[in-house]
Amino acid sequence: MAAPAVGGWRTVPKRRGRRPRPGRAAADAEAPEGSRDGSAVRRRVCEARDDLQISDFWHLTEGIIQKCFTEPLEQLQVATEPISEVLEHLHLEPSQPVEASNSNLRGDSLKRARCFKCVCYGIGKFASCVIARNQLAFLLLLLEKLQIPRNHCYIFDPLFNELEISVLNTLGLTVLKENEEGKRNICGEPTIFYMIHCGTALYNNLLWSNWSVDSLSKMMIIGNSFRRIEGKLLTRILQKKYPYVANILKGTEEIEFPQTLQYMDVFNDTAIHRFPLRKLKELPDEIWAFQEEPDYSESEELEIIRNQRKLIQPLLG
Repeated sequence: MAAPAVGGWRTVPKRRGRRPRPGRAAADAEAPEGSRDGSAVRRRVCEARDDLQISDFWHLTEGIIQKCFTEPLEQLQVATEPISEVLEHLHLEPSQPVEASNSNLRGDSLKRARCFKCVCYGIGKFASCVIARNQLAFLLLLLEKLQIPRNHCYIFDPLFNELEISVLNTLGLTVLKENEEGKRNICGEPTIFYMIHCGTALYNNLLWSNWSVDSLSKMMIIGNSFRRIEGKLLTRILQKKYPYVANILKGTEEIEFPQTLQYMDVFNDTAIHRFPLRKLKELPDEIWAFQEEPDYSESEELEIIRNQRKLIQPLLG
């Protein structure tokens, strides 16, 4: 049984697939985690980003991202301009500054695109795990590709230690202070959720928090393939434990990440999920009428870290 995490969090066993790549694990374990210098961890993150950017995996995935975010998705809008029109102008390399001579249209598009938000859950202990570090590196490239300012990216993992939080702050990301358990409502703002190798309960919570045609049509999820989740569980089990995942399957378009040998451990079973307005409107009304908050048994191995304070509230009341 895993020991309670510092600060009142309760941990559960990690997914088997999240293991350091041979050859890099030893380097990651050279020094005790608490003794590492923040600049060294940040340097490793930047090196991972640079390695990923020149890889075949990023080259293939960049094309998928371009396709997903530039196709006519009328349900994803910022102000009065479709996000597809906003992003079709964004072809700058990360190192390329926006020149003053750019047209007003491009400048306005960049301004509008920066209203697009990103939320990252469960990335793991990137100071000591090379897989988590590569996932963080991909997040940084994703933000650059879509021209989303880093401070518009909100990130949380209950396992982060002070060193990792410090590194994330230095990188310019916004570290959340509370465990939302995935229950974040986008409040009408177009949002990307980056949730690699998270437990199904976390996706189920997120869907419940945004269970409407309007909200779901304005968000995308980069995480575990819903189709594969469906294939691994009996229909009755999926419907009972994770009803929101089960009910959204027919309203989902899923684009799987490519697989390359170098990053197979890092992004296996990963896909981009979007919820087209036309598909959502085809779902029966009774699906939207179901609004019950998810409730999980304490005995279930959910691969989710629960907010301990929420768990003890009934005992105090």
